[in-house]
Amino acid sequence: MLDDTLKSQLKSYLERVTLPFEITASLDDGDSAREMLALLQDIAVMSDKITLKTDGHDARRPSFSLQRTGTNQSLRFAAIPLGHEFTSLVLALLWTGGHPPKAEADVIEQIKALDGDYAFEVYMSLTCHNCPDVVQALSLMSVLNPKVKTVIVDGALYQAEVNEREIMAVPSVYLNGQPFGSGRMTVEEIVAKLDTGAGTKDAAKLSAKEAFDVLVVGGGPAGAAAAVYAARKGIRTGIAAERFGGQVNDTLAIENYISVLETDGPKFATSLEAHVKAYGVDVMNLQRGDKLIPAAAPGGLIEVQLANGGSLKSKTVILSTGARWRNVNVPGEQQYKNKGVAYCPHCDGPLFKGKRVAVIGGGNSGVEAAIDLAGIVTHVTLIEFGDALRADAVLVTKLKSLANVTIHTNAQTTELTGDGTKLNGLTYTDRISGESRHIELEGVFVQIGLVPNTEWLKGVVELSKHGEIIVDARGQTSVPGVFAAGDATTVPFKQIIIAAGDGAKAALGAFDHLMRN
Repeated sequence: MLDDTLKSQLKSYLERVTLPFEITASLDDGDSAREMLALLQDIAVMSDKITLKTDGHDARRPSFSLQRTGTNQSLRFAAIPLGHEFTSLVLALLWTGGHPPKAEADVIEQIKALDGDYAFEVYMSLTCHNCPDVVQALSLMSVLNPKVKTVIVDGALYQAEVNEREIMAVPSVYLNGQPFGSGRMTVEEIVAKLDTGAGTKDAAKLSAKEAFDVLVVGGGPAGAAAAVYAARKGIRTGIAAERFGGQVNDTLAIENYISVLETDGPKFATSLEAHVKAYGVDVMNLQRGDKLIPAAAPGGLIEVQLANGGSLKSKTVILSTGARWRNVNVPGEQQYKNKGVAYCPHCDGPLFKGKRVAVIGGGNSGVEAAIDLAGIVTHVTLIEFGDALRADAVLVTKLKSLANVTIHTNAQTTELTGDGTKLNGLTYTDRISGESRHIELEGVFVQIGLVPNTEWLKGVVELSKHGEIIVDARGQTSVPGVFAAGDATTVPFKQIIIAAGDGAKAALGAFDHLMRN
């Protein structure tokens, strides 16, 4: 089942297992069950702490559970966790076998203290790069707290179940049979939703912190670089991030970051956070800026009020809040989001296997999405507002060579239609003839660029007509002591490497400001 390289790697990991545990498989006569059994047999022979049983009676077949001997741990994989989920499997094996997780001590205590009955089901795809974070978070919670039970379901393996629940985006999480959340979530975010008193306690802890020399707001490449450069100057540095890595987490492949031949977004985001923490930066995750209050007098403290009610103060602030997917803003988009309307073709594409989909947007992202989806779905329709596709010529040539792709240019999307519960089509207007046309579809992928996360700064920091923070050559904004970097600014060419460079520049600008004031 596993090749020799993976077997060697897995065997070295499983040497860290210290406590005995059982793998119990529930199997049927299908090919997937035989594939799962082969995988489990490969695993079982690698450690004398692991016992494999094949007499499971779970309703989901094939599936397997992990249970530490003498505990009530309940963690089940209704999946063959390879691809992006192989790491999730390895971690689940290690944690079940007693290897300590790399999680903050206070988060571990929060998980252990959860009191209630929590039965989670997480639907994922083996090609989804956002799913492992959720899978690993819920796996960890099941290992640490017997009141948390988790089942990890591969949507492609259990297509009928996905269709019955009308799941059209992954990861999708259910708690006690009811929708709990969708999209990438960290263990801290999940615990915060369950521990309702955590937000108030967290806000009080943040407000009690000593003022920083440099406070970075935003944890993408720009924010991470700014924090590292500031901390290397030996000054008190903090970073408040809603989601460390930002949009990088939604990037499948990174092949143009100089000196790194190839990596993926989630891995790159993890490396960013690790680099920042290596310099002793005070990292405050799950924190979103809500209001910026400039210093009352020159040399005074700048205040950043947070969405959870907390407040942070600093001598200088670097804004690196990044951007988010731009909505097409037509009727039906919000109603059918995650019910046919999607934004990540790599994550959600496999859920539309054999179906008809559309891609809105004729730039590189849109054309790449259409090419990828054409290999999965029955038919792809690409909708472009302009009179020609804006993607690179090589991508356009590839797209036009595909037999199951239709391209409409000069097409303005006017509505995403549905039956009240899920999407069933798209309506567009032909901008030349003025005629309105409707396409019957099961999915729509929106790929029309990004919008800066700067709404909370309006009226305080000077913004461009597009909502971007206006900065000078040093990253300085219109407010003394407040700098900015990355995709939220007017700097052209939104690229990871440019954001990182601008983050470093803004940190040096902030340090220069501190020295002169």
